[in-house]
Amino acid sequence: MPNNRFQEAYSKRFRALLSNEPSGTPPWLDVIAKGETGGLFLPTDAPWIVHRDFGTLVGGIRALLMQALHPGTLAGVAQHSRYEQDALGRLAGTIRWLTVTTFGSHEAVAGEASRVNRLHDRVKGEYTKSSGETLSYKAKDQDLLLWVHIAFTDSFLTCHLDYAWRKIPGGADAYVDQWSRSVEPLGLSNVPHTKTELDSAIRGYLDRSELRVDETTQRVVQFIRNPGLPAPVRPIYKLLFAAAVVSLGPEHRRMLGLRTLPKWLVVPVTRFSLRALQILIGPDSPIEDGALARLRRLKIIP
Repeated sequence: MPNNRFQEAYSKRFRALLSNEPSGTPPWLDVIAKGETGGLFLPTDAPWIVHRDFGTLVGGIRALLMQALHPGTLAGVAQHSRYEQDALGRLAGTIRWLTVTTFGSHEAVAGEASRVNRLHDRVKGEYTKSSGETLSYKAKDQDLLLWVHIAFTDSFLTCHLDYAWRKIPGGADAYVDQWSRSVEPLGLSNVPHTKTELDSAIRGYLDRSELRVDETTQRVVQFIRNPGLPAPVRPIYKLLFAAAVVSLGPEHRRMLGLRTLPKWLVVPVTRFSLRALQILIGPDSPIEDGALARLRRLKIIP
């Protein structure tokens, strides 16, 4: 637990915001702590290291910006999501999948994948390609799942390298390869396993002109820029958004029409702010502590 009342109060507020739970205790904590098996990752694995760090706060914003570039994934958000009415609820759902998949037991991962797959079953409709052709889509379509996965993987990796401070065991290739396990329960297996393959997959969507920006894209991006968060957290969110924009590839940034502050300024200010935030909140994480306790109980780690 945090080592003083000041840290405890801020840690509770921080967790309450991310989990959309006023008590500050994520509802999925017990799911992670009470499992009876290991999970997809150990504390020495690359995804565990990356996802426990605060670079994820920037990576999540960056991933949303990238995902908005594909008209299929954008249609799923615009047509089936209550993101404008319940931004924190949608955020909590994404964080639940990320944390359970990273830190949970095998049965917890299977249960979370089942929850996501049930949600995906309802997400279907039509979207217009950049060529003007209208296509039907389902959230389970392989090309849409792949774009969401590679946008997520690239964003969390890039933002960890730019804004976090812990070394990734095995480097970028290990993160890309190991995190590929996360989408197998969602029905996606043909994914990149190295950083080079990841870059090539992202470039392929550009080369095939599968990405586009329209009025819906701009509306979603504007919401990501100003998601209606509580006033006390808006200044830090503004910095995190600027950091996400700086970390985007130049082609994606140009497509989205996003201007950026100088990288030489944004990167050190963001790194300092995230480190200060971690000190303010304290080093303890109930989710990670629950996962570690489970692994020790099962004698998987000392």
